[in-house]
Amino acid sequence: MTIRGEMLRRVMSENGISQSELSRISGVRQPSISQFVSGKVDLSDEQLDRLLSCMGFRLEVVRRPVEPVLNRSERRSWELHRRLSSHLTRSTFEQWRPTIKGNIRSLRSRVTGQPHTRNLDRWKELVDTYDVLGIQRVLTGLDRESIEMREVSPMGGLLPQDERAAVLAGAV
Repeated sequence: MTIRGEMLRRVMSENGISQSELSRISGVRQPSISQFVSGKVDLSDEQLDRLLSCMGFRLEVVRRPVEPVLNRSERRSWELHRRLSSHLTRSTFEQWRPTIKGNIRSLRSRVTGQPHTRNLDRWKELVDTYDVLGIQRVLTGLDRESIEMREVSPMGGLLPQDERAAVLAGAV
Protein backbone atom coordinates (compact mmCIF):
# COMPACT_ATOMS: atom_id res chain seq x y z
CA MET A 1 0.00 0.00 0.00
CA THR A 2 1.23 3.50 -0.75
CA ILE A 3 1.82 6.05 2.00
CA ARG A 4 -0.84 8.35 0.57
CA GLY A 5 -3.32 5.49 0.15
CA GLU A 6 -2.71 4.36 3.73
CA MET A 7 -3.21 7.93 4.98
CA LEU A 8 -6.49 8.21 3.08
CA ARG A 9 -7.68 4.84 4.41
CA ARG A 10 -6.77 5.78 7.99
CA VAL A 11 -8.58 9.15 7.90
CA MET A 12 -11.65 7.53 6.34
CA SER A 13 -11.66 4.80 8.99
CA GLU A 14 -11.10 7.16 11.92
CA ASN A 15 -13.96 9.36 10.73
CA GLY A 16 -16.36 6.58 9.74
CA ILE A 17 -16.53 7.64 6.09
CA SER A 18 -17.11 4.92 3.51
CA GLN A 19 -15.70 4.94 -0.01
CA SER A 20 -19.21 5.51 -1.37
CA GLU A 21 -19.78 8.49 0.91
CA LEU A 22 -16.40 10.03 0.04
CA SER A 23 -17.23 9.49 -3.62
CA ARG A 24 -20.52 11.38 -3.27
CA ILE A 25 -18.89 14.26 -1.36
CA SER A 26 -15.80 14.58 -3.56
CA GLY A 27 -17.11 13.69 -7.01
CA VAL A 28 -14.30 11.13 -7.35
CA ARG A 29 -15.60 7.78 -8.56
CA GLN A 30 -15.78 5.07 -5.89
CA PRO A 31 -13.68 2.57 -7.92
CA SER A 32 -10.89 5.18 -8.06
CA ILE A 33 -11.07 5.69 -4.29
CA SER A 34 -10.92 1.91 -3.86
CA GLN A 35 -7.77 1.76 -5.99
CA PHE A 36 -6.18 4.60 -4.01
CA VAL A 37 -6.96 2.95 -0.67
CA SER A 38 -5.76 -0.49 -1.82
CA GLY A 39 -2.54 0.95 -3.23
CA LYS A 40 -3.25 -0.29 -6.77
CA VAL A 41 -3.08 3.31 -7.96
CA ASP A 42 -1.02 6.02 -6.30
CA LEU A 43 -2.53 9.44 -5.89
CA SER A 44 -0.74 12.75 -5.94
CA ASP A 45 -0.41 15.11 -3.00
CA GLU A 46 -2.97 17.35 -4.71
CA GLN A 47 -5.49 14.51 -5.08
CA LEU A 48 -4.98 13.41 -1.49
CA ASP A 49 -5.36 16.97 -0.21
CA ARG A 50 -8.62 17.32 -2.15
CA LEU A 51 -10.04 14.08 -0.72
CA LEU A 52 -8.88 14.93 2.79
CA SER A 53 -10.50 18.37 2.55
CA CYS A 54 -13.83 16.66 1.88
CA MET A 55 -13.42 15.02 5.30
CA GLY A 56 -12.33 18.21 7.08
CA PHE A 57 -8.56 17.71 6.90
CA ARG A 58 -5.63 19.22 5.02
CA LEU A 59 -2.46 17.55 3.88
CA GLU A 60 0.70 18.95 5.40
CA VAL A 61 3.85 18.01 3.54
CA VAL A 62 7.03 18.39 5.54
CA ARG A 63 10.09 18.91 3.41
CA ARG A 64 13.60 18.60 4.77
CA PRO A 65 16.99 18.04 3.23
CA VAL A 66 18.11 14.42 3.32
CA GLU A 67 21.61 13.35 2.40
CA PRO A 68 21.33 10.39 0.04
CA VAL A 69 23.32 7.23 0.57
CA LEU A 70 25.79 6.94 -2.30
CA ASN A 71 28.51 4.35 -2.64
CA ARG A 72 32.08 5.56 -3.15
CA SER A 73 31.90 5.35 -6.94
CA GLU A 74 28.55 7.18 -7.14
CA ARG A 75 29.81 9.91 -4.78
CA ARG A 76 33.02 10.40 -6.79
CA SER A 77 31.11 10.52 -10.07
CA TRP A 78 28.65 13.05 -8.64
CA GLU A 79 31.47 15.26 -7.35
CA LEU A 80 33.26 15.21 -10.72
CA HIS A 81 30.09 15.97 -12.64
CA ARG A 82 29.05 18.67 -10.16
CA ARG A 83 32.42 20.37 -10.68
CA LEU A 84 31.96 20.12 -14.44
CA SER A 85 28.47 21.65 -14.12
CA SER A 86 30.02 24.81 -12.66
CA HIS A 87 31.60 25.39 -16.09
CA LEU A 88 28.48 24.56 -18.11
CA THR A 89 26.95 27.49 -19.96
CA ARG A 90 25.39 27.77 -23.40
CA SER A 91 28.77 28.96 -24.69
CA THR A 92 30.82 26.15 -23.15
CA PHE A 93 28.20 23.65 -24.28
CA GLU A 94 28.73 24.81 -27.86
CA GLN A 95 32.47 24.24 -27.44
CA TRP A 96 32.01 20.88 -25.72
CA ARG A 97 29.26 19.57 -28.01
CA PRO A 98 31.54 17.91 -30.62
CA THR A 99 33.48 16.11 -27.87
CA ILE A 100 30.27 15.02 -26.14
CA LYS A 101 28.79 13.72 -29.39
CA GLY A 102 32.02 11.82 -30.14
CA ASN A 103 32.00 10.35 -26.63
CA ILE A 104 28.40 9.20 -27.10
CA ARG A 105 29.36 7.44 -30.35
CA SER A 106 32.35 5.82 -28.66
CA LEU A 107 30.32 4.68 -25.65
CA ARG A 108 27.57 3.32 -27.89
CA SER A 109 30.09 1.04 -29.62
CA ARG A 110 31.22 -0.42 -26.26
CA VAL A 111 28.08 -0.43 -24.09
CA THR A 112 25.31 -3.01 -24.18
CA GLY A 113 22.26 -3.74 -22.09
CA GLN A 114 19.80 -1.71 -20.13
CA PRO A 115 19.68 0.82 -18.59
CA HIS A 116 22.95 1.88 -20.28
CA THR A 117 21.74 2.01 -23.90
CA ARG A 118 18.57 3.83 -22.83
CA ASN A 119 20.68 6.33 -20.87
CA LEU A 120 22.92 6.93 -23.88
CA ASP A 121 19.77 7.64 -25.90
CA ARG A 122 18.73 10.13 -23.21
CA TRP A 123 22.18 11.82 -23.30
CA LYS A 124 21.95 12.06 -27.09
CA GLU A 125 18.48 13.63 -26.85
CA LEU A 126 19.70 16.22 -24.32
CA VAL A 127 22.67 17.10 -26.52
CA ASP A 128 20.71 17.14 -29.79
CA THR A 129 18.05 19.45 -28.33
CA TYR A 130 20.60 21.76 -26.70
CA ASP A 131 18.95 21.10 -23.32
CA VAL A 132 21.64 22.71 -21.15
CA LEU A 133 19.36 22.83 -18.10
CA GLY A 134 18.50 19.14 -18.53
CA ILE A 135 22.21 18.29 -18.77
CA GLN A 136 22.86 20.37 -15.66
CA ARG A 137 20.18 18.41 -13.80
CA VAL A 138 21.77 15.08 -14.76
CA LEU A 139 25.26 16.31 -13.83
CA THR A 140 24.13 17.35 -10.34
CA GLY A 141 21.09 15.14 -9.71
CA LEU A 142 20.96 12.67 -6.86
CA ASP A 143 17.92 10.79 -8.15
CA ARG A 144 18.46 7.21 -9.37
CA GLU A 145 18.01 8.17 -13.05
CA SER A 146 20.77 10.81 -12.89
CA ILE A 147 23.10 8.45 -11.03
CA GLU A 148 22.57 5.76 -13.66
CA MET A 149 22.99 8.23 -16.53
CA ARG A 150 26.35 9.29 -15.11
CA GLU A 151 27.45 5.63 -15.31
CA VAL A 152 27.61 6.15 -19.09
CA SER A 153 28.55 9.81 -19.04
CA PRO A 154 29.78 11.32 -22.30
CA MET A 155 31.48 14.14 -20.39
CA GLY A 156 34.93 12.55 -20.30
CA GLY A 157 37.82 14.85 -21.17
CA LEU A 158 35.96 18.10 -20.47
CA LEU A 159 36.98 18.83 -16.88
CA PRO A 160 40.43 20.41 -16.66
CA GLN A 161 42.94 17.88 -15.30
CA ASP A 162 43.91 20.00 -12.28
CA GLU A 163 40.26 20.26 -11.21
CA ARG A 164 39.72 16.55 -11.81
CA ALA A 165 42.73 15.74 -9.64
CA ALA A 166 41.53 18.09 -6.89
CA VAL A 167 38.08 16.46 -6.84
CA LEU A 168 39.56 12.96 -6.77
CA ALA A 169 42.00 13.90 -3.99
CA GLY A 170 39.11 15.19 -1.89
CA ALA A 171 36.94 12.15 -2.64
CA VAL A 172 39.43 9.63 -1.25
